[in-house]
Amino acid sequence: MTYPIFLAVMAAAMLHATWNALVKTGENKQTAMAILTVMQSLVGIVVVCFRPWPEAEVWPWLIASGLIHMCYQLFLAYAYEQGDLSRVYPIARGAAPMMVLAFSLVFLTDPIAMMDYVGIVVLGLGIALMARGVFANNESRGLLPFAFGSACATAGYTLVDGLGARVSGDPIGFTGWLLIMAALFYIPSVVALKGRCVLRASVRTWAVIGIAGVASYLAYAIVVWAMTQAPIALVAALRETSILFAVLIGWLVFGEKMDRGKAIAAVLIVVGAVLTRL
Repeated sequence: MTYPIFLAVMAAAMLHATWNALVKTGENKQTAMAILTVMQSLVGIVVVCFRPWPEAEVWPWLIASGLIHMCYQLFLAYAYEQGDLSRVYPIARGAAPMMVLAFSLVFLTDPIAMMDYVGIVVLGLGIALMARGVFANNESRGLLPFAFGSACATAGYTLVDGLGARVSGDPIGFTGWLLIMAALFYIPSVVALKGRCVLRASVRTWAVIGIAGVASYLAYAIVVWAMTQAPIALVAALRETSILFAVLIGWLVFGEKMDRGKAIAAVLIVVGAVLTRL
């Protein structure tokens, strides 16, 4: 991985943590996520207007990506309704690589390196310690299934989008289309679950979440582009540094409780994620 790609992915990690923080600031997390999705789709529409139309073989990847992103957005917003940014984000992001490797061990015949096993152990310890903090600090236990559901979706879309962008040969256009597809699936779903009132918000909220939408597009466009220039595993590993950014934002900006257990858990999750991707 070259130095410019390294810096680009680090910037993407910071942007990813930032847009999650902006969603967390909304009073209604599903409303914030809905606005984010609408704004992302508008950015996507602008982008695809200047890109070539996807070939037929790209559309199955885009549809799959849209469905997985819909699940990711629903689970993540529900998780933020239940818990802190510095608690939800590390679990949601960190559990994904562990799930992929666990699935590979049970169902696939791909060779697993010793470092992968070490990474699984470190990841498992970090996630267990982070989850234990929910019980130790009398936080809502409801965040855990939604955070882990978000992690499952993250594992899915990381693989689908990385491969889909390679099939398309146009990572920027692919990202624009996947944001449009995500909105086409997510908005009807959240309206069905919450009613049309979920789309009602103040001008200020639309403006703040609009910024988050632009940040999320930039973050993911950078990552998708980087996965076409460097090994997907290395890009995904470096992207996990967003966990530390999110924990710091939760602590320093939102005033969320930071104890030794949460800090150690966050570091273990990042280290474990990196080990499983290298």
